Amino acid sequence: MTETIEIKAGVELPARREEIELHTADGLTLVGELALPVDADPVATMLALHPLPTAGGFMDSHILRKAAARLPALADIAVLRFNFRGTSSPRGTSEGSFGDGIAEAFDLRAAVDFVRERGLPVPWLVGWSFGTEVALKHGRGHEIAGLILLSPPLHRTSQEELAAWAGTGIPMVAVVPELDDFLRPEEARERFSVVPDAELVAVEEGKHLWVGEKQTRRVLGEIVERLNPERMPLPTTWPA
Repeated sequence: MTETIEIKAGVELPARREEIELHTADGLTLVGELALPVDADPVATMLALHPLPTAGGFMDSHILRKAAARLPALADIAVLRFNFRGTSSPRGTSEGSFGDGIAEAFDLRAAVDFVRERGLPVPWLVGWSFGTEVALKHGRGHEIAGLILLSPPLHRTSQEELAAWAGTGIPMVAVVPELDDFLRPEEARERFSVVPDAELVAVEEGKHLWVGEKQTRRVLGEIVERLNPERMPLPTTWPA
């Protein structure tokens, strides 16, 4: 009988991991990591945009770190994470300083360009909190397959910027915690109504930071459901 381990917080499953650098059009170098399946080509790419740097967000914010630790092995998904300008993590510090969601347009473009240059398939922007603002403000016009918005606060995104996504044909999925600190499902339905095709997923008992394995698995499942649904449901154990 094959022994197994439970997939939970500290578990990192096999992947080809590469430290990478992104180079922005305004002359900065950003640090990041690309995680790929070990024995297969990826079927899709998760381009992760992290939470607010001034509140402790970085490329290792737990949902994004766990996505990189699990999804290449569990779902054949490539995961690209990086630190926005001026942000530090164990990987290193990206050059520049916090741009309040404006200058980060250059960071997003550098990441999308990297995905294209590497030939990574089917890129989805997966933003969390502040990362959703960057995706919504600056994602249009890039070659992306869709957007997944985790805990979108819609603080920096105007209704005009949001409405501009209507009719683009780009899938948009807003994953909104029932107990979010900033935007809860009822208000989110009203705000996102300007994008008629947007899908809103209200997560019962969810909170902004998605703390706990139950919420982590729910969020990663929502991502895989869009990027590679054939791999659902995600397993909770792995051969030891």
